[in-house]
Amino acid sequence: MAVPKYQDFMLPLLQLAGDRREHSVSEAMVALAKQMKISEEDRNTLLTSGQTRFYNRVMWAETYLSQSSLIVKTGRARFKISPRGAEVLKKNPIRIDNKFLEQFPEYQAFKARKKAKQATTSATDDGGPNADDQGITPDEQLDVAYKELRETLADELLQRVRSGTPKFFEHLVVDLLVAMGYGGSRMDAAQVVGKSGDGGIDGVIKEDRLGLDMVYVQAKRYDSDIGPGAIREFVGSLGEYKANKGVFITCGGFTLGAREAASRAHTRIVLIDGEQLADYMIDHGVGVTDYRAYVVKRLDSDYFEGV
Repeated sequence: MAVPKYQDFMLPLLQLAGDRREHSVSEAMVALAKQMKISEEDRNTLLTSGQTRFYNRVMWAETYLSQSSLIVKTGRARFKISPRGAEVLKKNPIRIDNKFLEQFPEYQAFKARKKAKQATTSATDDGGPNADDQGITPDEQLDVAYKELRETLADELLQRVRSGTPKFFEHLVVDLLVAMGYGGSRMDAAQVVGKSGDGGIDGVIKEDRLGLDMVYVQAKRYDSDIGPGAIREFVGSLGEYKANKGVFITCGGFTLGAREAASRAHTRIVLIDGEQLADYMIDHGVGVTDYRAYVVKRLDSDYFEGV
């Protein structure tokens, strides 16, 4: 099964703490994964932040229980049940979720603080669904928003690239490869790429700053998919130059036959389609600029050790 929503972890987490012993979050995760039959693959699914989705949801379940005074934190990523939590368990609740927690004044105060800090343009202001009701953690909201912004930017990049001239595309390829660490300086790379233009090779670029090896480049500003014929021509040209490495870049795509032709080639061929091109441009800062940066900080539990 997929990783349950963070609200689904609240009751099992409180029940785990029902023995009144101190528990660690890592210990709880092992127990919850076994109890809820969460596969290893699902346990290891990552968010953009680098946290696993499983860890993130368990931690937010712990946070909500703590903010409601059903558990108390006893150390770094450690907790135990509170007297209130023990009383709640005695009543054998079927489920503990955000709606259940609304009965506690500590939770109401927590939600009031959280709501006061929300932007006026949040999804809940127009009567839309509250993220809490969907079981989405704040980290996941950031993750979803980041992915949506990135996908929109990638689409805009591809539209601009496809509307440019073939010569601009060649320069873009140079800038990107240099930004990725190839070719040394922009001037050094520009002296080579785009000069040959014959035999299916658009240019050659140094693999490293010392020029110990060379990479042969084919850059095609096509909107449509490239077929196996173009790949075979490129491979043949590499053979004429006795080259063993080649990169074929397009703002379109590659057919299955083209990818199979590249995989069967006697030389190492890397295919970069439009989607990958846009991703590389974003990752390496080509054609994009920083707009806004958020630094998300976490509690440093070590600082409070011994308090």
